[in-house]
Amino acid sequence: MGSGSWHMEKRHSFKNEPVKDVEHVLENGSLSIVVLGASGDLAKKKTFPALFNLFQQGFLQPNEVHIFGYARTKISDDELRNRIRGYLVRDKGASPKDLEDVTKFLQLIKYVSGSYDTEEGFRLLDKEISETEVLRNGVDGLSRRLFYLALPPSVYPSVCRMIRHCCMNKTDLGGWTRIVVEKPFGKDLESAEQLSTQIGELFEESQIYRIDHYLGKELVQNLLVLRFANRFFLPLWNRDNIENVQIVFREDFGTEGRGGYFDEYGIIRDIIQNHLLQVLCLVAMEKPISLKPEHIRDEKVKVLQSVLPIEDDEVVLGQYDGYRDDPTVPDHSNTPTFSTVVLRIHNERWEGVPFILKAGKALNSRKAEIRVQFKDVPGDIFKCKKQGRNEFVIRLQPSEAMYMKLTVKQPGLEMSTVQSELDLSYGQRYQGVTIPEAYERLILDTIRGDQQHFVRRDELKAAWEIFTPLLHRIDNGDLKPLPYKPGSRGPAEADALLEKAGYVQTHGYIWIPPTL
Repeated sequence: MGSGSWHMEKRHSFKNEPVKDVEHVLENGSLSIVVLGASGDLAKKKTFPALFNLFQQGFLQPNEVHIFGYARTKISDDELRNRIRGYLVRDKGASPKDLEDVTKFLQLIKYVSGSYDTEEGFRLLDKEISETEVLRNGVDGLSRRLFYLALPPSVYPSVCRMIRHCCMNKTDLGGWTRIVVEKPFGKDLESAEQLSTQIGELFEESQIYRIDHYLGKELVQNLLVLRFANRFFLPLWNRDNIENVQIVFREDFGTEGRGGYFDEYGIIRDIIQNHLLQVLCLVAMEKPISLKPEHIRDEKVKVLQSVLPIEDDEVVLGQYDGYRDDPTVPDHSNTPTFSTVVLRIHNERWEGVPFILKAGKALNSRKAEIRVQFKDVPGDIFKCKKQGRNEFVIRLQPSEAMYMKLTVKQPGLEMSTVQSELDLSYGQRYQGVTIPEAYERLILDTIRGDQQHFVRRDELKAAWEIFTPLLHRIDNGDLKPLPYKPGSRGPAEADALLEKAGYVQTHGYIWIPPTL
């Protein structure tokens, strides 16, 4: 019997039922979390710390959860635990309880060594998971199995095939098997679709969680609430009132230590095509008919399908001086480390409003924010136009905040105006509240079976359709990045493009995060 018929015969027996009681992560059966690529940087710095924080907060109960690390490196359980330990909590300043929690958490972790494309290691992994399930439940196979692929996309197909053939949950008594895959999902439309097809032949769409950690950020999650739970935004959020929207990602460091990896992708694939485009969807989408994940994702897809082809004269590329000095970067690399791209949405709400997506490395500051700039006040009797327009700014990182820039009277006897702000700074307003890491939220959503903050296949395809023609022109050398100095704002041509798109910079006003 061929593998295709095996899929058809067996697939129906693996059910993927969402957890009904979202306050309690598990209803019955054990939860096995498998981190593939367990010895790599992503797992050590993001995945395991997120799991530890969920454990500390009581979402992962030690009597229900077991964690498995899987990688090619031949190390013992204790060696993996020691590698992870330093990333979970810093010894300096750690309380005795934190250190005790670390010890308890590490005891939940087992390690299995094996390759990513042969069955031997995955059979051993399945045996370890099954033994744990029997120990916890007394019933073979009654489990929930979550596989987190902290791996390069090139091995996704082989790893998914091994999981499908060797490690699936073996009962339909309510368990499930889910796969979490990290970006980048391909390099262009063709490779992304090929990857989606390969994984889609092995798993149902409801079992696949394509993670984009930007969707787990607190202020990104707040976007739907802001837009659709506040009456005064509803009549303003359209082409009649908004002049332009900027979505910005800036880093004040270069590609230190990962130039070779970065050069394969560039700033558009690394940041703009996924993170910033996801944020654009939430800013621009129509109100979904409910908060059900599929209703929200339906509206996001509609936005992406309404984006017009990108024009070359609405793109500025940059590459910082010194980027090619990295020995892992080719001497004649054409890879941009900076880009400003103007997207235009062809629909009733947004016709004529430029959405400016800007990202860059080695710039003069580190921040990520959404900046909604409103049109000028008609009939300006106060002659305050030069001071700047009203802007609504959502600062994603650092110093999470939302503030509205507006014109007010300068205190005193004169009738003079000045720009100020209505400010909701999270550090001041929510003192003592820890804002969860994006990965914590998204892993918990995966366990709960909530796909709202994950990328659906048709959404991924629509995103690649927007950027693939531009990326191919860059790859072919038809578009060249302009040089810029590290520590600058990027190429001067980018500011000129912003001005051409209608953005008016505010002079003499700087937002300062309030202090306690």
